[in-house]
Amino acid sequence: MQRIIKQFVRKKDLIIKIALFILTIILIVWVLPKEGKFKYEFSKGKPWLHDDLYAPFDFAIIKYDDELAQERERALMSLKPYFTRDTMMYHTQKELFRSEFLEKWDDLLGENFVTDKRKEEILEQSTGIFKDLFTTGIIKPDASIENKPPDFTVLILENNVAVEKKLRELLTLQQASQQISEQATVFENPFLDFVIRIMTNHLAHNLIFDPVKTNAEKEAAISGISPFRGMVQRNELIISRGARVDDDHFRILTSLKTNFETQLGTSRAFYAIAGGQAILTSISILVLALFLMIYRKDILANNKRIFLILLVIFMMVFIASMVARINVSYFFLVPLCLVPVIIRVFYDTRLALFVHLITIFTTGFIAPNSFQFVFIQLIAGVVAIMSIVRLERRSQFFYTAFWVFLTYMTIYIGLILMQEGNLRGINFAQVYQMAGNAAFLFLAYPIIFFLEKVFGYITDVTLMELGNSNNKLLRELARKAPGTFQHSLQVANLAEEASYAIGANSLLVRVGALYHDIGKMFAPLYFIENQVTGVNPHDQLTYEESARIIIDHVTRGMELAKKHNLPSEIADFITTHHGTRKVEYFYIKQKLENPSGGIDDRSFTYPGPIPYSRETALVMMADSVEAASRSLEKPDEHAIHELVERIISRQLEDEQFANANLTLKDISIAKEILKKNLQTIYHVRISYPEAQGIGHRA
Repeated sequence: MQRIIKQFVRKKDLIIKIALFILTIILIVWVLPKEGKFKYEFSKGKPWLHDDLYAPFDFAIIKYDDELAQERERALMSLKPYFTRDTMMYHTQKELFRSEFLEKWDDLLGENFVTDKRKEEILEQSTGIFKDLFTTGIIKPDASIENKPPDFTVLILENNVAVEKKLRELLTLQQASQQISEQATVFENPFLDFVIRIMTNHLAHNLIFDPVKTNAEKEAAISGISPFRGMVQRNELIISRGARVDDDHFRILTSLKTNFETQLGTSRAFYAIAGGQAILTSISILVLALFLMIYRKDILANNKRIFLILLVIFMMVFIASMVARINVSYFFLVPLCLVPVIIRVFYDTRLALFVHLITIFTTGFIAPNSFQFVFIQLIAGVVAIMSIVRLERRSQFFYTAFWVFLTYMTIYIGLILMQEGNLRGINFAQVYQMAGNAAFLFLAYPIIFFLEKVFGYITDVTLMELGNSNNKLLRELARKAPGTFQHSLQVANLAEEASYAIGANSLLVRVGALYHDIGKMFAPLYFIENQVTGVNPHDQLTYEESARIIIDHVTRGMELAKKHNLPSEIADFITTHHGTRKVEYFYIKQKLENPSGGIDDRSFTYPGPIPYSRETALVMMADSVEAASRSLEKPDEHAIHELVERIISRQLEDEQFANANLTLKDISIAKEILKKNLQTIYHVRISYPEAQGIGHRA
């Protein structure tokens, strides 16, 4: 048992790697929809490249969505809205009218004598008018009849019997009030105004829109629309080999595909489909593992880096699967181009392309029209990668989104022209999805920021922010130690050019160089580049004290890095740019004063560590030669050549580059770049050869 435990501990890293890959396969298979796939690929307007196809079973020909939508629209347009007659409304309002009439009759006449018989006559006549209005019907305004013509027909429902009426046969409140004024002219004054006022006060709607009955009729009309337009019998020839897939063929093939995949979605086929998905997904992930093993062993050695790649793949497959389950017609909204963008920012273009391929092949299992989907996404992904090969500004994400959308549209138009022969077949809903897909690329920036914080990585996006000279820490350096700031800029320029030449991370080199000397802010006047008054405070100190202050800028720089949350990759430039070398000037001075020895070398030695990467090594070279070049009395081509050769050779002798993964060729190239750029800084001119009889060229 103990032996097994020891074996497990010894191979723990390998076991975790295998577990990550297996877990990814399991999760991807779990989220993929368990639906069968039609084994034939076809496109409208292209020839049928398979054998003659006969119907394997009876199936209905499905109508297109736009056809069904038009039929629904026609059915709904022919529907008549229902209004219910409120019979109680007339009786209620009539009683209120009579009550007010009798109550205010005496107030109207005062002491004038009018017989009771006349009062009853007027009351009965006005009640008759009132009844006629409610019998005709006073309709309540509703959206269903708004802006409709007078000939528009509605259904009046009374005692479960519906009667058709045109709007002109019914009354609004305004029309009812107008009829009262016209019919009440039979009354003489002072009864005319009295009757009109009271009757108008008690008008009310008695035809009310009935949404329940109307919606029931709508649902009945829609449900009566058949989603099919004919049948295909078993063994009936659908299409012959080489025949062009026209609109009718395309409709029948689409119907067969839908029926076929629906039948494969039964429980009997579930495990077979899951097994097939497991095999294909395992092959895809295995190919990714082999790619990392052969080309990116550094990533394969880091489980956290593997986890990030697998997480990005799984999350995109998960999103695609959810969209396919909800509504596959929105599949082009899935922002697959986020995958290569994120991987490129964290790693490199080659890995970004390969991971993108794995992702689109996996999602292609569930995509409608798989070939076209994979083709479009592949080209769009390549364009996305190329647009950020050199990520130098955040605004490049906007350009990436634009180029991806343009790529989508160009390919889509090309496919439509090839399949339809014209542009009338453009589906604008799909165009909007492509635009939304491209817009999702704007999410790359916050996603990258989140992943940086979670995984503790540094990307070009963060480096661009840190490399901005308006950064708070760099502005503070420029204010407190302007000479050091200028020195850092020169070192950044030199190291960046060298990094371009040997293929190192030039952006990381530049930013690391800008921050490598921030510790000098604590005692800027003790560093010669900041001594502008001619006063040197080291004159008042011992050599050991001076060396301690100089060395201390590394420790102080690390304190600032922690305080301002600088990434560890940048902080490494602070600790490594002097490696484990000595403060040569004060060390030599101390040896001259103490020829007999007794010197503590540790007091004059930087704590290190030595550079561990090509980038940190380049900054060490550039820092040393730039600082030393300032002491040259005559910075000509020969002097600069000797200076660079001497300093870098000494660093090699001290084994400062032992851990930096630099080849002798890299070092040779870097030296030539440093010489060339130092000559440019000091405006060194080329010396032209002189020959007898030839004048000197200026």
